[in-house]
Amino acid sequence: MPVSDPANEPVNPGRRRFLTATTSVVGAVGVGFAAVPFIKSWNPSDRAKQAGAPITVDITPLEDGQRLVREWRGQPIWIVRRTEAVLELLPTLDDHLRDPLSKNPDQQPEYVLTDFPELRSIKRDVSVLVGLCTHLGCSPEMKAEIRPEPFDPNWKGGYFCPCHKSKFDMAGRVFDGVPAPTNLLVPPHFYADDNTIVIGLDPSSNQGAV
Repeated sequence: MPVSDPANEPVNPGRRRFLTATTSVVGAVGVGFAAVPFIKSWNPSDRAKQAGAPITVDITPLEDGQRLVREWRGQPIWIVRRTEAVLELLPTLDDHLRDPLSKNPDQQPEYVLTDFPELRSIKRDVSVLVGLCTHLGCSPEMKAEIRPEPFDPNWKGGYFCPCHKSKFDMAGRVFDGVPAPTNLLVPPHFYADDNTIVIGLDPSSNQGAV
């Protein structure tokens, strides 16, 4: 009996359509399973969500000349209670600053300039800043004492970035002639009460955030 050669057998159109359809379905299911973790990766993680959430800070223990450092959105937030001597000197520094009136609207919320434009703060004595140099993102050192410093013999207190020698006063205003192009950022914030600051929300955004 002659042996049949499958290659020479006539094509069965029905069988071919069945195999093609089956292969397509299996492939589609495989792609579907592969897409699930990929699509899930588009959603922000819980950690990322928490990092962007507002934070609440109790400033009760903060004394004159001291600083609290907290983190919001992966950035250091400096909360400083300025001394009366520093506050009196801040207006005298305008001639040495690049943007003494904080005319760049991207550097602070408008409401921090309402009552104390030269202080860039809601409360006169308490400053809230993002502690990153606006040059290359280094973290400046706080030099709050009014005394001569190697980088400035007439230092009136402020922040000094040793990486590239940028200087800022105690309101976060940048000195003229340094690499940093703009003042330090002021984050959105409000006071829930006299000693509680909510960082990450404007005063009108959510008074129930605490």
